[in-house]
Amino acid sequence: MTRSLLPLTLLAALLLTPQPMAAHIGPPFPIIENRKLGPINVELWIHPDIGPSVVFVVVHPLPGQLIPKDLKMEVGVQPVSGRLKEALYGMWRGDTQDYVQYNSQVQFDRDEMWKVHLLVYTGGVTQDAYATVEATPTLLGSWELLFYTLPFAAIGFLWFKVSARKKKLRRQALAARQRKSGA
Repeated sequence: MTRSLLPLTLLAALLLTPQPMAAHIGPPFPIIENRKLGPINVELWIHPDIGPSVVFVVVHPLPGQLIPKDLKMEVGVQPVSGRLKEALYGMWRGDTQDYVQYNSQVQFDRDEMWKVHLLVYTGGVTQDAYATVEATPTLLGSWELLFYTLPFAAIGFLWFKVSARKKKLRRQALAARQRKSGA
């Protein structure tokens, strides 16, 4: 193997080697699905990263019913270990065209299992549902964007190197032809 290809080969081997990932990276996912709470069915979706985490509830009326006008929701989180008291967060109704959605943002402070508690208030009655989720650190925090742009930057750098090399070879070939025709 030539000396110039060694760094590229090592980089390719590093990038192509499967690595286990403990962190949740990606879109929110449902932790409560099709749960009947009073006159509605709910789906609770969460993006459980350490720090501020997005939570939303999609609300569907039961067949033949409407979503109550007085519907309110809260979401609570507490470590399964019980080391902290449950923290409750209010939810606000989001503007969507095709369905009703309630949004919130909760805080996870450690990588551990958390109990998620959904409270639904309507008609003077409180109904609730529970689920658990593991809060996970983001991969690199604010450095993620730089990390994910590296492959594109590497391809751009290689493209530049190849085009510069081709240009140099064309100049050398042209100079050789000019010397040959001039001699």
